Amino acid sequence: MRVRQYINLYLSIVMILNSSSLSLLLNYSSASSTSSSCRLREHFSLNGMYQKGDVILGGLFEVHYFTVFPELSFTSEPQQLYCEGFTSCGFQQAQTMAFAVDEINRDPDLLPNIKLGYQLYDDCQKLGVSLRAAMSLASGTEKEFLLDENCSGSPPVLGIVGDPGSTNSIAISSVLGLFRVPMVSHYATCSCLSDRGKYPSFFRTIPSDAFQVRAMIQILRRLGWTWVGLLFSDDDYGVQAARSFHSSLAESGGCVAYSQVLPKDNHPTELQRIVGEIKSSSARVVVVISNEAYLLPLVDEVVVQNVKGLQWIASEAWTTSSVFHTPRLMPYLGGTLGIAIRRGEIPGLRDFLLSIRPNDQPDNNPGNNMVRQFWEAVFGCRLEPPAGWVEAGGDICTGQEDLRDVETNCGDVSELRPEYNVYKAVYALAHALHDLLQCVPGRGPFSGHSCASLQRLEHWQLVHYLERVNFTTGFGDRVSFDDNGDALAIYDILNWAWLQDGSVQVENVGVIDESAPAGQELTLDEDRIFWNFESRKPPRSVCSESCPPGTRVARRKGEPVCCFDCISCAEGEVSNTTDSAECLKCPEDFWSSPERDLCIPKGVEFLSYQESLGISLMTASLLGSLICAVVLGIFTHYRNTPVVKANNSELSFLLLLSLKLCFLCSLLFIGRPRLWTCQLRHAAFGISFVLCVSCILVKTLVVLAVFRTSKPGGKASLKWFGAGQQRGTVLVLTSFQAAICTAWLVSASPTPHKNMRYHNDKIVYECVVGSVAGFGALLGYIGLLAFLSFLLAFLARNLPDNFNEAKFITFSMLIFCAVWISFVPAYISSPGKYADAVEIFAILASSFGILVALFGPKCYIILLRPERNTKKALMGRASTKT
Repeated sequence: MRVRQYINLYLSIVMILNSSSLSLLLNYSSASSTSSSCRLREHFSLNGMYQKGDVILGGLFEVHYFTVFPELSFTSEPQQLYCEGFTSCGFQQAQTMAFAVDEINRDPDLLPNIKLGYQLYDDCQKLGVSLRAAMSLASGTEKEFLLDENCSGSPPVLGIVGDPGSTNSIAISSVLGLFRVPMVSHYATCSCLSDRGKYPSFFRTIPSDAFQVRAMIQILRRLGWTWVGLLFSDDDYGVQAARSFHSSLAESGGCVAYSQVLPKDNHPTELQRIVGEIKSSSARVVVVISNEAYLLPLVDEVVVQNVKGLQWIASEAWTTSSVFHTPRLMPYLGGTLGIAIRRGEIPGLRDFLLSIRPNDQPDNNPGNNMVRQFWEAVFGCRLEPPAGWVEAGGDICTGQEDLRDVETNCGDVSELRPEYNVYKAVYALAHALHDLLQCVPGRGPFSGHSCASLQRLEHWQLVHYLERVNFTTGFGDRVSFDDNGDALAIYDILNWAWLQDGSVQVENVGVIDESAPAGQELTLDEDRIFWNFESRKPPRSVCSESCPPGTRVARRKGEPVCCFDCISCAEGEVSNTTDSAECLKCPEDFWSSPERDLCIPKGVEFLSYQESLGISLMTASLLGSLICAVVLGIFTHYRNTPVVKANNSELSFLLLLSLKLCFLCSLLFIGRPRLWTCQLRHAAFGISFVLCVSCILVKTLVVLAVFRTSKPGGKASLKWFGAGQQRGTVLVLTSFQAAICTAWLVSASPTPHKNMRYHNDKIVYECVVGSVAGFGALLGYIGLLAFLSFLLAFLARNLPDNFNEAKFITFSMLIFCAVWISFVPAYISSPGKYADAVEIFAILASSFGILVALFGPKCYIILLRPERNTKKALMGRASTKT
C-alpha cells in the first residue's frame, strides 16, 4: 500500500536523525495491519490551517521560532510538544497562500469547475517538526485527508509550497523526491538543491544561492572591493553559499580576508574571538550569509567592542529584517547593502489580511489553530483561557477585535518579498494543473500519447507540467523554471539609510537581473547609497592597492593573491593596464617610456648633417675640396712657370683632382646610411685614395728617373717613365683597387644596419662592411702603395733641391701613414656614429697632409716669392749645391 510505503520510509529516516527530541516528536502507533483504513490512530497535533477542496495543496511555513519539548521522565506518557515565538512574517506568508488559493478559485479561466483547498503547517523552524508535517501531507495521515478504502484516487496533496528553510527542504525533498512529490519552495536558497539527480521534484520561486553569490560578487567588483571578510551561518544555507562565495570571489580576482562560522550556541568566547578578528583585519567590507537568529548575538558583541567603520553586505535572509533597525545598532549597521528578493505587488491581499477572524475557523478542527494563535499574539488575550487566566488579570478575546486598531505588520503589503514568492509558487502549481487538464487524449506527453487524469493523478505527471510552466504575474514578472528547477534570478539591492532623526529608511538602490544581456545584469545608483562614514563615500577594501601601469604584480609568498607588491617593469618592458601580471617586452624598434607604461620609438643615432660634429666635418670636407680647386686654379694659371713645369704638371693636376675626390667622398659618411651610400662610400674612398697615392708613387719614380739621367748612362732609364707610361702606371694601379672594390661589392656588399648593442634606448644606424676581408684588402692595398711611396721618397731625400720633390713626398707619406696607422685602433674602439667620424677625420687629415706637404711650398713660391719662380733661380740653386 502506498501509505505504508511512506510510513516505513519515514521510520528509516527517523532512525538516522537525532533521537532525543524526535523520539518524542514521532510518538505515534503503527497502522493496524488488519484495518482496511489508511489512517493512523495516534499522532501529535500540528499547528496549521485547512480548507477543503477538490484538490489539496500543502504548505510549510515558519510561523513560530522555537519548539519546546517536554521533559522525558520515562515513567508517564510525555506531554505534547509546542511552539513558541510567534512571527507575523511566517503567518503572513501562510495567509498569502490562502489568499492565492481563494483568488484562483474565483478565477473562471484558470481552474474552472475545480476547487482548490489547502493544508498548511507550521514547522516551528525545527527539522523534525517540518519532516513530520511533510510526511503527513504526503501520506494523508492527518484526519483532514479522507481516502477511499484501498488508498486509491488523487494524492492527499497535489504539491507542497515550502519549506522555507534550506536544511528542511534538503531533508524533505530527499524523501519526497523518491516519489516525485512536487515541492515549490519560496525561500530555500541553497545551491545544492539545484542537483536534479538528488532532488528531481524540487522547484523554487526564489533564486538559488549561486545567483545570490554572483550578485554579491558583481556588487563587490563594481565598487572595487577585493578584500572582504565572510561570516556565515552553521547550516546548509550558510555553508553551501560560503563555499560558492569562496570560489566565485577567487574567479573574479577577489580574496577572503577571513571566513568565520557563526556559532549555533552563541557562545560568548567564540563571538568575542570572531569580532576580535573582524576588528584586527584590514578588510573594511564584511559579507554575512545568515539569518537574523545567527547574526543578532554577533552584532551585540560588535556593539560591545565598538567596532565601527565597516561596510556590511547582507544576504537576502536578513536584508529586510527590521530587528536590526534600532538606534543602538544603526551606528554600526547603517549603510548596509543587501541582496533582497524581488518585491512584488498583490492586489487585494491587504484587505484579505485585515479581514481575518478567528471565528471563521471551525472550532472542532484542531488543524485550524494557526489563526487563533495569531489572534492571541496580536491582541494579548486568550480565546479559550486556561484555568486561572482571568483571575491573573488576563484578557479574553471576543474574536471581533479589529486588526486596524493595533500596531502590527499584518496588513503591511509595501514590502512583499517572501510573500510574493509564495504567491508565485501557488500559481505555478495551479498553472501546471491547468496545463495537465488541457491535455487532449491521443496527443498527451506520456506513454502512448496518453494524458493524465485528475482521478488517477500521479505526482510525476504534475512534475512534468511544472517543469514547463511559463506565465506572467499581474505585477509583470515572468515565472518559469530552468532545467534545475530554479526560477529566473532577479534581486533588488537595498540600502539601510540612517536618517538624522534616528529612523531607518530602506532604499532600493539597484537591481540585478540575470536574464539581462551580458554585462548589463547590474544596475546600481551609487549616488543614492547612504555611506555610514564621515567622508560619505564608499570605503576602500583592498589588501594591496592596485599596481599602476608601468608596474607588475608580485605575489607575496604564503598570502592570498590579493596581497602583492608592485614591481616596476624593467627597461625595455611595459605594462599599460592596472594590476598587470607581467610586463611585456617592447618591439625591437621601440623602448619603454620613463614611466614604463608605453613603448615609444627608440632614438635614432647616426652622423647627421644637423649636428655640430657633422657640420664641422662637412665644413672641413668642403673647405679641403675648395682649397684643392683653388690650388688647381693656381697651377692652371701658372702652368707655364718653371715651378709648375718642374713638378710634372700633368701628375700634379691628376693628384689635385684625386685629393678633391678624397675630400668629397667623406661626405658619403655623413647622413643616414642607405644601401647606395654604404656601397659607394668605401668604394669611392678606396679608389680616390689609390688614385692619389698612385700619383705620388709615380711622381717619386719620375724624380728618381730624372735624377739618374743626370749621371752618365742614365738617359736610358727615363724613356721608361714618359708621360704615357706615367698615365698607364696610375691607371693600372687604380684598376687593381677598382677590381678589389668590385669583387667586394659583388660577394659581400656593405649594407645599412640597425645596431642596438651600444644603447638600449637608441638605434645606431651604421654600415656594416659585409666582408672584413674585402675591407682589409682595400685598406691593405692603399697602405702598400703608401709604404712604397714613403720608402722610395725616403731613399731619394738627399737629391738636389731643384729635383728634391722626394722630401715633400716623404713628409706627406709620413703624415699619411701616421694617420691611418692611428685610425685602425681608433676606428675599432669607437661606437656608432663616432666610427664614421673617425674615418672621416682620417680621410681629411691625410688629405690635408698631402695637400699641404706637396702643394704648400709651391703655392708659397708662386704667390709670395715669384722671384724664385724662374728657371734661372731654380738652376742657380742647383749650381750652387753642385
